[in-house]
Amino acid sequence: MNRSRLLGGFAAPALAAVAAIGVSSIAVWISGNDPVTAFQAMWSQIDSTQSATLIVNRAVPYYIAAISVAIGFKMNLFNIGVNGQYVLAAMLAAAAGAAVDLPPVLHIAMIVVIAVVVGATWAAIPAVLKAYRGVNEVISTIMLNYVATNLIAYLLTEHFRNPEQTNIRETRVLPDSARLPRLTSIFGVSLDQALFLFLPVAIALGIGYHVLLNRSRFGFDLRVSGENPTAARAAGINPRKMILVTMIMSGAIAGLVGLGPLIADNTFYKYGDQFPTTFGFTGLSLALLGRNHPVGMAAAAIVWATIERATQALAFVDIPQEIGVILQGSFLLAAVIAYEVVRRITNDAETRAAARQLGGDRPPPATVPAEAPA
Repeated sequence: MNRSRLLGGFAAPALAAVAAIGVSSIAVWISGNDPVTAFQAMWSQIDSTQSATLIVNRAVPYYIAAISVAIGFKMNLFNIGVNGQYVLAAMLAAAAGAAVDLPPVLHIAMIVVIAVVVGATWAAIPAVLKAYRGVNEVISTIMLNYVATNLIAYLLTEHFRNPEQTNIRETRVLPDSARLPRLTSIFGVSLDQALFLFLPVAIALGIGYHVLLNRSRFGFDLRVSGENPTAARAAGINPRKMILVTMIMSGAIAGLVGLGPLIADNTFYKYGDQFPTTFGFTGLSLALLGRNHPVGMAAAAIVWATIERATQALAFVDIPQEIGVILQGSFLLAAVIAYEVVRRITNDAETRAAARQLGGDRPPPATVPAEAPA
């Protein structure tokens, strides 16, 4: 049974990839271009060490966003507000980090703590509404995304704006003590593109996510609360407490999403209009693609970032870059369908195997000896 589930885990993404390539090829053909030329150009864009490093750097915030979403998914909570939580956390962390001068370790630690606290606090609002008033978390978190966006615009304009930039809304640039070092070589091999050292944070979060949810009492309570609330109450688990803790934990991790670009990417080191603001929505897709599994979400983040990087080459061969969006969307849709199909096939196979085993182990029915003739 374990073998069939393992094969099923590989079969679903493989089928999704084939379907996505097929759909995107049709889109390229409809646009009047050659699909072979498009995919050759895409491959040439990612066939280098520099591209591999850029893909990993891009995948890190995607992965952290996916973990944040997946924690809520495990309890059937849909934290659609990861986007608002992380952008507000990044903006306030950038403003606070640029306002002080501390030793490097303390400075970075302060920025991280501020981002975590802001993300958790913003997520606590829909958590309280859900736990004590029954407000649907999907609606409240979506609304809070808009509130966060407008609150950031106000704060950047009126309070945290860099006085040296009169025409651009952005915070002051972080000092050197607030920046993470970047890795320029691995095992003596020089990298054409620096690797951001926020990667270990993402790896640690993935390990912590797995241990917490699958190797701890809290993780058991969380999963039981999501799968069967009635059984959870019967077992003495406080549903309100689980909602609060789960949503706040999801928001705390969401606060870390924007720190990679903020303190590790030399193109930023500040928060402004050019700061990436869609990682949270991508995390929703990756949590679905990765089936809330830490390894699955990591693979999904790498694939997503690879597609983004590869489709940049389409502009050089006069093919619309929107093909990349079609490829991502069809991959996501096909993966959801393929996972369900494979799950049903696997469950049916396991049921039949169990029935055969029970049938083979069952002792033959006892026979009644025939009466002797009179």
